[in-house]
Amino acid sequence: MSTLTLDRLGALLQGLGTNPVQGPPDACVLSRPVDIYRVHLADILAKLAGCEPALAYDAIQTSTTLANGDLTIPVPRLRLKGKKPADQCADFAANFPVDHRLFRMPSASGIHLPIFFTPHSLGRLVLPYVFQRQSSYGNNPDPGLGDASAGHPGRKRVIVEFSSPNIAKEFHAGHLRSTIIGAFISNLYESMGWDVIKLNYLGDWGKQFGLLAVGWQRFGSEEERPGEPLKHLLDVYARINALFKPEQDESKKARDEGRDTSEIESRGLFAERNSYFRRMEDGDAEAVALWRRFRDISIERYISTYTRLNITFDEYSGESQVQSSTVETVERILKERGVYEEHNGSWVIDFKKHNAKALDVAVVRGRTGTTTYLLRDVAAVLEREKKYAFDKMIYVVSSEQDVYFQRLFKVLELMGRADPAVRLQHVSFGKVIGMSSRLGNVKLLGDILDQTGEAMHEVMRRNATKYAQVPDPEAVSDVVGISAVMVHDMAGKRVNNYPFDIARMTSFEGDTGPYLQYCHARLNSILRKAGLTRDDMAKHVEDHPTALDTETDKRHCVDLLRLMAQYPDVTATALRNLEPSTILTYLFRLAHQLSSSYDVIQVTGTNEGRDVMLARAALYEGVRQVLENGMKLLGITPVER
Repeated sequence: MSTLTLDRLGALLQGLGTNPVQGPPDACVLSRPVDIYRVHLADILAKLAGCEPALAYDAIQTSTTLANGDLTIPVPRLRLKGKKPADQCADFAANFPVDHRLFRMPSASGIHLPIFFTPHSLGRLVLPYVFQRQSSYGNNPDPGLGDASAGHPGRKRVIVEFSSPNIAKEFHAGHLRSTIIGAFISNLYESMGWDVIKLNYLGDWGKQFGLLAVGWQRFGSEEERPGEPLKHLLDVYARINALFKPEQDESKKARDEGRDTSEIESRGLFAERNSYFRRMEDGDAEAVALWRRFRDISIERYISTYTRLNITFDEYSGESQVQSSTVETVERILKERGVYEEHNGSWVIDFKKHNAKALDVAVVRGRTGTTTYLLRDVAAVLEREKKYAFDKMIYVVSSEQDVYFQRLFKVLELMGRADPAVRLQHVSFGKVIGMSSRLGNVKLLGDILDQTGEAMHEVMRRNATKYAQVPDPEAVSDVVGISAVMVHDMAGKRVNNYPFDIARMTSFEGDTGPYLQYCHARLNSILRKAGLTRDDMAKHVEDHPTALDTETDKRHCVDLLRLMAQYPDVTATALRNLEPSTILTYLFRLAHQLSSSYDVIQVTGTNEGRDVMLARAALYEGVRQVLENGMKLLGITPVER
């Protein structure tokens, strides 16, 4: 029986012995099976409490553990008058409909009423949902739909700016985190119906390029590292930066002592750097040609590395792409609104004068006339709005830049924009501690992935029997190594710092990427040994809707179904908090439940007949599909064996 349309879903529910119930607008019964239970529970609760169904629906919460139910009703959320909440809860339990087809009889627990779904209904509902949606199970097109009545038909558009390394500079840990988290957020919004523009906003402009050009004139060589031109650029930048550091230290000391730094910064490498960057901003053909060459070398290398992570960008943009006319427009508006001031030869915004004391004073155009990051980024917002007409834009950047983005959004507000707080979002994250000390002198993302892949390969070799069964161990170790890095990064809350620990992340023990890959590969192995195809199991679920009736007396079977039913709710939560750990925590809960089920739910060697084998295999295939969907949402490529 199909679950893909409301009519057919209604027929399925009638077959279960219950009638469809009208739910609130935010109930998504075609995408989230648990919403079927929520809608029916809200209908029951509204009658018991004498309240509106919408209030009852909003009061229902998801239980944190299977032991505490599938749903729970914190009675105080109903805001009922009269009896104490605990007494009201006891009344609800006593008067709950007997023998309801979707719910077991509840027992009050203080002010909470835990609700458990009936095994019978889970067996009839969950697998059809998974099998009929397959890779789209967990997706929901509704959040990305525009409002046609407001003149915005079609899909909403979001720009996700992430990764954004600096050309010819090291790909540091912050860029790694931005890449992993940004790819996840892009995947998540796509799964929720949004039109996603993935934008890599390269640090490809600024005075550092003047310094790199000066370094190239001194140390650059066409013969050096012909196959690794980007690494040669990194070497050049490191050498010239080492020469520049004493001058920077001198300038910093003067600034800290309250002295004028203009004389220091008018000579030496300061002067050479500033002069070259001025040539770039003035459009000098030779300077721009060298810059463009550096940019092309970097992008070519980045694209090949992003491919290993299954990441493609819709646009490689950068500060260099911002038009001077847009910059002039920004400055004109700021001057007209009286927030742009000249100070010691620079143009600044004193945020203290505009109810933002913590943001202090920001230089917007330097004393040499060159533009700043802030000015170019404000202009970039205007250009992206014109080009993409976006509904939302997300910047995935380290928490070290929190103040910077507060300034960016405040500047837009001072320009008369009323929407920065609504349409623009800075998704921040903490630091990776000790990556350079543990990996040595790595400078590029590819180097990080290579070293992790090699470590993963070494771990795999330790089990010679299993290693011999892997068809292409080098390729598999690369994929599993990448998943190790990604899971290690996404395991905790974004804001948390974490230590980069190769031994920990490449272990098959504990909640790691390799363990998750092992679970997926083992499920594939079970199904291969049974000699069944996914089409066999899908057909069995379609033709035999009661197939799991004989299995739902097994707690392990029921708990797997309960967890599978939760997955679309988990993705909905992740869309609200943009935390990859929300998905990952759920996947490990599912994996742990799976690990405890192998000996209880056996597919082969039981002599219980083909129908039983197909029913159990279908259960495992459902779990495998959910694991795959969650892993791919995180950006992880599941391995088959």
